[in-house]
Amino acid sequence: MSEPYSLSNTHVLITGAGSGIGRLMALGAAKRGASHLVLWDLNLPAAKAVAKEVEALGAAALPMSVDVSKKSAVSLAAAQVLEKIGHLDVLINNAGVVTGKHFLELEEKDVALTYNVNTFALYWTIQAFLPSMVARDQGRLVTIASAAGLAGSSKLTDYAGSKHAAVGFMESLRAELRDDSSGVSVLTVNPFYINTGMFDGVKSGSPLLPIQDPDQSTTKILDAIESTKRELLLPGMVYSVRVFRLLPTAVFDWIADAFGVNKTMKTFRGRRT
Repeated sequence: MSEPYSLSNTHVLITGAGSGIGRLMALGAAKRGASHLVLWDLNLPAAKAVAKEVEALGAAALPMSVDVSKKSAVSLAAAQVLEKIGHLDVLINNAGVVTGKHFLELEEKDVALTYNVNTFALYWTIQAFLPSMVARDQGRLVTIASAAGLAGSSKLTDYAGSKHAAVGFMESLRAELRDDSSGVSVLTVNPFYINTGMFDGVKSGSPLLPIQDPDQSTTKILDAIESTKRELLLPGMVYSVRVFRLLPTAVFDWIADAFGVNKTMKTFRGRRT
């Protein structure tokens, strides 16, 4: 993509749109002129509530209950979306889960859920919508990954692993589309903890890596979607991981410990239901 993108008059689908960053991105996209917002969430009442907020901003909204971890559910829902609104311009893979358990406490169901939602869902949603984007030779594929996809941390063995996979998947997909000279572009977002409730209880180990404000983070993400960026790391300090990775592993580990990275999850509670 050589020119900035615009959300004006676009059809946007957001997974995990019923709360947190997903909800804020839906509202922000509507404010920026998106004409249709497709809101996928397991919690249909939550998606419908966001749909009302979106419609109050002048955009059409389509709330749907979709389990993105299941390919069959995604395929069926995607077909319904394309039938109702014709095409999709922007796909934002935002749905995510975290267990926050020590490795030896993880059960098979924990690991399966984490990878199904954080990783495999990317394959199912993009496979469902990419063909029509390729046919139109335009579109924007966005994945909200994590800074944990760049550096692992204690009590995040399943989460960080799934996000590393997401980052690698998006990088390879970007390469494929570039090799095909496609007009479809890719953006991977890797934020540090955002204060939305999903990571309720976490504490930053350093003032250089503060817990991110959800409104400010949403603005930066939407700005990145409307730019030519292929990657966004939040906050800017996360970019230093690229440099630290050039150092010997023992030194990298020492830096991570010095920043208190392995202590952030000690007080983790997670979103309360």
